Amino acid sequence: MRYGRAMTGPVTDAATTAPPTRDGVPARVLLASDLSARCDRALDRAAQLAGAWGSELHVISVVEGPRSPDQALAWAWRGDDEAALRHARRELHADVAPLGVRGVLVVVHGDAAQRIVEHAEQARCGLVVVGMARSETFGRFLLGGTVARLARTLASPLLVVRRRVRGPYRRVVVATDFSESSRHALDAAARCFAHVELGLYHALPARGLGAVEAPVDDETRRRIEDGEARAFVGASSLDAARRDGLRLSVGRGALDSLLAQHVRDHDVDLVVIGTQGRSGLLGALLGSSAERVLDRLPCDTMVVRAPGGASG
Repeated sequence: MRYGRAMTGPVTDAATTAPPTRDGVPARVLLASDLSARCDRALDRAAQLAGAWGSELHVISVVEGPRSPDQALAWAWRGDDEAALRHARRELHADVAPLGVRGVLVVVHGDAAQRIVEHAEQARCGLVVVGMARSETFGRFLLGGTVARLARTLASPLLVVRRRVRGPYRRVVVATDFSESSRHALDAAARCFAHVELGLYHALPARGLGAVEAPVDDETRRRIEDGEARAFVGASSLDAARRDGLRLSVGRGALDSLLAQHVRDHDVDLVVIGTQGRSGLLGALLGSSAERVLDRLPCDTMVVRAPGGASG
């Protein structure tokens, strides 16, 4: 193990039953979108991943409450639901067809998190993608309660997209507390992103209340590398070559600040975090602190829920 010191087709209306293209790679990717330009980054990333994996792309738009100019399909609304849907399908096809991606558009009414979870389960979607648009109504809504509820209840990984797509992910970091839920997240990241630079990040607690972030001394780092980290990676499903290529970075202080700085310093594209219902690494963060963690990270984030986690 190596450690770093600083670390296609037309749009349709019904789902198919095609199995995953290969182990660990989703056969279907589900994008939650209001079908407006504010969700373009999430659409671009979902389409990029679906194209790379040979997966089918589902797009779900949930209309909550009575219609208003800011709700889903408002940009295409002319008083005719069918006309609006036809226009939305044409737009989706124009966006994803050049990538050879098969698209499925679903528009439903009800509670956003509930409907997203229901469709992900019914259509057997292996990844759910949402956008995070700063200072936009839909973005703020997703950043708050919906993301937290999805992270607690989705069996599939949840990808929160922040950045524009400039190509496939190149550097992926798994935030770990060396728990079983973190190991599940590491395994999922390795399966989904088989040809990227993969690293681990571990945050030690601050030494006292109000303590500032501090570097980790060499002795402490070596103890972690030779103890918890080695056992953690050894219990994973990674092959020998992938284990040898892993980089471990260790910091001391608040996880949100440490991760954000690590992402900037090392040009990380994606952070993967494991959770098990209300427990696990993200468990304590799925309230108000979840907004702070997701808001601080200047990159995309994937939340992976371990099997058997209790829903909240």
